Amino acid sequence: MNSRDIVTRFIKSSYSTGGQGGECVEVAHTADGGRAVRDSKDPDGGLQFYAPDEWAAFIDGVKAGAFSG
Repeated sequence: MNSRDIVTRFIKSSYSTGGQGGECVEVAHTADGGRAVRDSKDPDGGLQFYAPDEWAAFIDGVKAGAFSG
């Protein structure tokens, strides 16, 4: 199994409520414990892959408020 093999279905972010901008992302688990991310409005438009440590750092940043505007 390749580390980028997607092993779960894509789930839409709970923050993607379909508001004015319609910015929606979907996330799935990969075989190595990382994540694949795609735009829910364009699911065939490509994927971004994040290794487990990269995803953990992103989640830590979200929890710490690093991305709040």
